[in-house]
Amino acid sequence: MPAIVECVPNFSEGRRKDVIDRIVFSIRSVPGIKILDVQMDPDHNRSVVTFAGGKENIQEGAYRGARAASELIDLTKHEGEHPRMGALDVLPFVPIAGVTMEDCVEIANKVGARIGKGLKIPVYMYEAAAKRPERANLENVRKGEFEVLKEAILTDESRYPDYGPRMIHPTAGAIAVGARMPLIAFNINLDSKDLKVAKEIARKIRASSGGMPKVKALGFYLEAKGVVQVSMNLTDYTVTPISKVFETVKAEAEARGVEVVESEIIGLIPLDAVCDLAAKFLKLGGFSSNQVLERRIWA
Repeated sequence: MPAIVECVPNFSEGRRKDVIDRIVFSIRSVPGIKILDVQMDPDHNRSVVTFAGGKENIQEGAYRGARAASELIDLTKHEGEHPRMGALDVLPFVPIAGVTMEDCVEIANKVGARIGKGLKIPVYMYEAAAKRPERANLENVRKGEFEVLKEAILTDESRYPDYGPRMIHPTAGAIAVGARMPLIAFNINLDSKDLKVAKEIARKIRASSGGMPKVKALGFYLEAKGVVQVSMNLTDYTVTPISKVFETVKAEAEARGVEVVESEIIGLIPLDAVCDLAAKFLKLGGFSSNQVLERRIWA
């Protein structure tokens, strides 16, 4: 089986399509790289690109994406709802087939070291690739975002990067590079303009506040849609499935007299997670992804 690694860079630009097109072109220019998905969000002012390749070309694709972002995105002019510290904000590598998490940690470190040296951008290793226990959690790495980090990195030893200079790049900021399992980026929009509602629900459900395990959540107001959003990352859908997250947010919203307008998946989602949704909402006893026609044909 050929080695397949997924890379899911998040760029701090979701409004200028020409910029994202140029970044994607730079990634696609690497032979053997396959672009799987590109999603832009103007409210968050953030784009998520998903691509896949082998152990070697995935590294080159990631580096070229980082280089293009550093040339095209200026964080001093960036505004958006989503927390960020870099033009290329996070760069995770995900094992898909024929590779282990240890392989992805090695890949992440090679790319992180190259970015730090070649682009002069400070790099922080996170998740499975974290070199310090507290940096396994991305929120700790990105605390205070670009504006706070540019001062803290100079004097606070706990904010020194793992690779690259001990000073923020003046326009590209810093990058979190890591290795992790597949993550589901899941947002639920509520029929309300009250940001307090979204923030209360996010606080209630996220793991760090004693909520559901493997769930990260924040509340935002989406000016373009005129609604509030509970924005989530499900870091292990086998522990807390997406069906449970949706029902919990829906119940919390209804308890506050608010209805769910819609939900959305950012990027890609594993087939097993979709099958879990089907099984839960259709009450399918004993259903598994092995019953999916296409999966049996592929096998």
